[in-house]
Amino acid sequence: MVHPMPHIRSILILFSMAVFMMGCAVMEPPQAQVSVQSVNAGSLRLAEIERRLGAIERMLATGTLVELTKQVDELQRDVAELRGRTDVLEYNTDGTTSRQRELYVDLDNRIRALEQQRLVEQGVELSPTIVADEDAQVSGVEPEPIEPPTGTDRESYEEAFALLRQGRYPEAGVAFQRLLLMFPQSQLKDNAQYWLAETYYGTGQFEQALIEFQAILSNYPRSRKIPDAMLKVGYSHYELEQWEESRAMLQQLILDYPGSTASRLASQRLDRLSEDGY
Repeated sequence: MVHPMPHIRSILILFSMAVFMMGCAVMEPPQAQVSVQSVNAGSLRLAEIERRLGAIERMLATGTLVELTKQVDELQRDVAELRGRTDVLEYNTDGTTSRQRELYVDLDNRIRALEQQRLVEQGVELSPTIVADEDAQVSGVEPEPIEPPTGTDRESYEEAFALLRQGRYPEAGVAFQRLLLMFPQSQLKDNAQYWLAETYYGTGQFEQALIEFQAILSNYPRSRKIPDAMLKVGYSHYELEQWEESRAMLQQLILDYPGSTASRLASQRLDRLSEDGY
């Protein structure tokens, strides 16, 4: 069980670092082509989320679960949108650093921990998945038809990610699959593969999620998403009660990417495996 309270203040520090890193990334001429107004807008957006995280901290202290639920859901959507924009920024700007992405990954996992605490306090046991709309998690539901991509790979990616933000996981999965088929040379294809895998992981389809995350390791060995994909492979094995495979992947992640956020999360899951006697 993750206890998020000691980390709330560190989230705020990470936001300040993220603002600085975002500023460094988007101001590199001439490839980024992002205006000063865009940087300021991004800073204001992060400042607003920082304010809301402070409100969550106060609500945790007073036990206001109803309002906490609303705030956590909104933050989940905002963080997903920020991570998607970071992926596109990496596509446009060679100078974007992996540390910037790690900040968002860490933020996402910390907010996910808040969601876990809310549900545990309500007596619900939750696996560490993407927080999804309950209706979107019903298996066997046919996704709504989606028009084939007609624009660029970036436009198709943003459309697919918009579906993901809305909790429309089946439709988002189809959209990411179509992007991979229609734009096989796209520089966003490793990102699309990762989020395709997340659509399965987020709806509890861990066997298919495992296949899709492993595809990143096989097909995109130099991708910046390799550490996160390795983490999710370990997580998927864990959810499938494949303890030895989970432990092996998490240990390999720590060896390959020491000091990374994914490595730290892998270490925490290894501790849980040991505590559970696996």
